[in-house]
Amino acid sequence: MTEKTAKILVITGPTATGKTAAGVLLAQELGGEVVSADSMQVYRRMDVGTAKATEEEMQGVPHHMIDIADPTEDYSVACYVKEADVCVQDILARGKLPILVGGTGLYIDSLIAGRDFGEDTPDPGLRDELYEKYDRLGGETLLEELRKIDPERAAKLYPADKKRIVRALEVYCATGQTITAHDAETKKRPPRYDAARLALSYADRAVLYERIDLRVDKMVEAGLFDEVRSLLTSGVPAGCTAMQAIGYKETAAALRGEITEAQAIDTIKRESRRYAKRQLTWLRAKPGLYWHLWLDQQNWLNFRQNSTLFLREVGLK
Repeated sequence: MTEKTAKILVITGPTATGKTAAGVLLAQELGGEVVSADSMQVYRRMDVGTAKATEEEMQGVPHHMIDIADPTEDYSVACYVKEADVCVQDILARGKLPILVGGTGLYIDSLIAGRDFGEDTPDPGLRDELYEKYDRLGGETLLEELRKIDPERAAKLYPADKKRIVRALEVYCATGQTITAHDAETKKRPPRYDAARLALSYADRAVLYERIDLRVDKMVEAGLFDEVRSLLTSGVPAGCTAMQAIGYKETAAALRGEITEAQAIDTIKRESRRYAKRQLTWLRAKPGLYWHLWLDQQNWLNFRQNSTLFLREVGLK
């Protein structure tokens, strides 16, 4: 099997649907190792609010791409693809099955496609220069510059989208190629991996939302407020990328006295439900997904039976 057609297993779905447990179970059955595809679990010291698997929950199964970045880092999808691909290749080289587990769709799709984000630029100060220019002239001015060179990408962005505006200008300044053209070239390439995708959710959306609310309550009981307080006290800026995650932003606002603890918890639940809805919309647009829908409870015997049929169908069992 060539490197580009190596088969991997993906376990995805909206938040609070049992992806972690499913990944461990199938890793044990198939001789696999888990590669996390969660944009927030990459950060160290952010455990409770990201529902990071404990050592006990991992049950001895190796987990990769967890706790690899400091909360102050601006970790990107480009960083993820580069580092996760190294993990996947290492797992394959050892004769094991890489099992990609998580709900960050952009991370999953980009890794499977083998997207080249063109992160290397000839001038290491270019990005800082563009960020300074954005801060000095404003988002609308830089977005107008982008419209002149790449109207297609500019139409997808808003003046407040500092990171993506700067990235698009950076690619053009460094390579002479628009980011739209770069992405189009990347999409023409065959996928790097042959991914069998298993998606988890609940048959009843109301049950999913109940599970999400319950999960937030358990996070609070497990010390979410203490975790956020510790991060802020240690010097992690409230405005950094990691602290904008659902659960952290709201908790930080409560700790500053801007809202009450109860309001923060209610907002976390609401935003988590909205995020799950967006995840489902993303997933339902993907062809070739095999869905396992829970009823009121997570019946693991039924999951084993359904997943076995799926794995046989895709040649993994």
